[in-house]
Amino acid sequence: MIRPQQQRLKAHQAMVAAVKRNDTVVLNSGVIGKVVRVEDKEVGLEIAQGVTIKVVKAMISEVRTRGEPAAAANDAKV
Repeated sequence: MIRPQQQRLKAHQAMVAAVKRNDTVVLNSGVIGKVVRVEDKEVGLEIAQGVTIKVVKAMISEVRTRGEPAAAANDAKV
């Protein structure tokens, strides 16, 4: 029971550590933006043209690399 949780935690930490500039990320709140600056504990995220916010890295739930299409709502999940 503990092992799968630890594996998910390690995978999330590795994903967050690998975030780089120009990656598209999704936050826990559902906000999608492009990384414009990477710091130790925070990233600068452009959520609209000319609108940049600072986000704690731990709040990143998914990293969509540049050019990767988003799954459509009606696509079957495999």
